[in-house]
Amino acid sequence: MSRQISITVLQEQAGLRIDRLIADSLSDFTRSGISKLIEGGNVSVNGKTVSKNYKCRAQDNITVNVPDAVALEAQPENIPLDIVYEDNDLLVVNKPKGMVVHPAAGNYSSTLVNALLYHCKDSLSGINGVIRPGIVHRIDKDTSGLLIVAKNDAAHIALAQQIKEHSFHRAYRAVVYGNIKEDSGTVHQPIGRSPKDRKKMAVTDKNSKDAVTHYQVLQRFGDFTYIRCVLETGRTHQIRVHMAYIGHPLAGDAVYGPKKVITNLNGQCLHAGEIGFVHPKTNEYMEFNSPLPDYFTAFLKRIEK
Repeated sequence: MSRQISITVLQEQAGLRIDRLIADSLSDFTRSGISKLIEGGNVSVNGKTVSKNYKCRAQDNITVNVPDAVALEAQPENIPLDIVYEDNDLLVVNKPKGMVVHPAAGNYSSTLVNALLYHCKDSLSGINGVIRPGIVHRIDKDTSGLLIVAKNDAAHIALAQQIKEHSFHRAYRAVVYGNIKEDSGTVHQPIGRSPKDRKKMAVTDKNSKDAVTHYQVLQRFGDFTYIRCVLETGRTHQIRVHMAYIGHPLAGDAVYGPKKVITNLNGQCLHAGEIGFVHPKTNEYMEFNSPLPDYFTAFLKRIEK
């Protein structure tokens, strides 16, 4: 449904470009998304449309018209899936590194959802709409490992409630830069959209949510540390942000790690290796494990030397 947002420019915001000011004011919009709204004539100042270069003045009245979202319907694609478990209510999938979970800008095909639609036909929950059917939780494109998919709405609701109550078990394996001094620890810091870069997440008190990551050292390699992380919450990029916050970003992470990226990892060295939950119908606790993928074991061997 279309909506209209009004912003009054404060004295301290005078001189800012309008696209920057709107991005700072509205956390759920990207700078590029705002630019498209401006170019489409959906942004006006004091009743007149402006360009994205417009410099705001104190007391300007900005109106942002957000048009109706166009629902994209994902299409079934015959893509092989590594299914660890499946029944009439759910399935557990081992997602490979490099696969996007659901269609989005720039990735409308070859996603996990496209593969699920082919495999499950009409047996997927509809709670997250036509673009994310069955998706209860996500893992990043360049993170490998386990995630659960709901085949009906009742299963989806029950599983989502477990995630909300922190009774849904998720443990990851990761390799981080540096030698972590403690054998174990907890990072309890809120995560939200970065105030400096809208495409990134960050530890911040502004428009953030509580986030808790527990970590345990498995092996030390001098310049790197191999760890196990258990999520108490499930925020976007949580492990990547939390480990970078304590000075140990993930190896291969081009977003939160050092500028000189380990390119042959093709993304962060992070694997969702354990998942546990109470089955929504049988009330039986189930737990599944995924062995480390080849890219991960090859990197461990490389840093052992």
